[in-house]
Amino acid sequence: MIFHYIASRPDQTIIEDNFDAKDVAEVLAYLSSNGLKPVSVKPQGGGAEKRFASLFGGRVTITDQIFISKYLALMLKIGTGLLEAINILIADFQKPSVRDILISIKSSLEQGKPFYSTFARYPNVFSSVYVNLVRAGETSGNLEQTFVELTQILTKQKDLRDQIRGALTYPLILLSGSVLILIFIVMFALPKIANVFSEGGFEPPLFSRVVFSVGLFFNAYGFYIFGFLAALIIAGVIFAKRSVAVSKFISGIVSEVPLVRDVVKKIALQRFAGILASLIKAGMPLTDGLEITAETVGSAELRESLIRISREGVAKGLTIGEAFRRETYFPLAVVSLVAISERAGHLGEVLETLSEFYAKEIDTSVKTLVSFLEPVLLLGIGSIIGFIALAIIVPIYQLTTQF
Repeated sequence: MIFHYIASRPDQTIIEDNFDAKDVAEVLAYLSSNGLKPVSVKPQGGGAEKRFASLFGGRVTITDQIFISKYLALMLKIGTGLLEAINILIADFQKPSVRDILISIKSSLEQGKPFYSTFARYPNVFSSVYVNLVRAGETSGNLEQTFVELTQILTKQKDLRDQIRGALTYPLILLSGSVLILIFIVMFALPKIANVFSEGGFEPPLFSRVVFSVGLFFNAYGFYIFGFLAALIIAGVIFAKRSVAVSKFISGIVSEVPLVRDVVKKIALQRFAGILASLIKAGMPLTDGLEITAETVGSAELRESLIRISREGVAKGLTIGEAFRRETYFPLAVVSLVAISERAGHLGEVLETLSEFYAKEIDTSVKTLVSFLEPVLLLGIGSIIGFIALAIIVPIYQLTTQF
């Protein structure tokens, strides 16, 4: 927790700063050990302010992480001290959530704690890969190169994410617009037309009566139904993030959709290759690298495969190639390249090449998926709206033919 303190020095000058501590007692102990007399100690920012910040722009984004990593790499390159670089970042950053983390890092450094330990305290912001690479860089004394590597990793992740979002934007807008139009027709237009026929004493055909009954039902209970579905979706997303079982269940459903399955698998393989390559280049033991990679690939099936490779394969004396051959998740080309690169001693370089290869494959697969989704969405929504239109037109035509 971040505390803001005001204290006086022995020469009666007043200073104020922020300090990361568990409680007020720890802050007071820190002030006493530094010969400072406390004047005021209070938590930084009120609860309402922090809740407001977290709701409106308070989340630490991948762009923030890229900026911090790139800035630290640059500052270390030109010889700026780590604490001084953090102080400059604190002065420049206005985003409360980022400032809190930077202040926490500063406090840890002033207390002599390891640099990586503060990042480890924010698992929802910094992945285990980020933390362990900083740890490896701090141990080896090569933090500058570590932050260069982290900048590249995060930039690739952001580019891939933006690429997928950009490709899916049009289909999502098309789907959202079509669904809203459909909801409006079913909930508001159909009931009015149904009432016209019922009040006029004309009995429409059976399929028209079924469609009108659906409209009347949604007019009466639609808000409750859509509210329940929205709550169900939100709850599903929350549980998927917190529960491995739910996440695995959703992954299993997704894996049954042919084109989507192909894209999801390539994304997981690209993450696996890129992350493991970076960890190996940082000097991390292969078993540790596999375990850390397993927690960040985003695929339950790949996660289990990597854990088996680490614990039941490499840790028990098998070669990497032999351990990979046991797993059916990996394409034969990946297994062969891993085995060959192990013998040649270039596993990190080959994994990096695989990561770049799958990044290009993802781009192609996403474009194929979008080109398939657009006509399917248009055909599906068009068919439903056409069926509703037919249910309205047929009884009107029958009614006009009677005169």
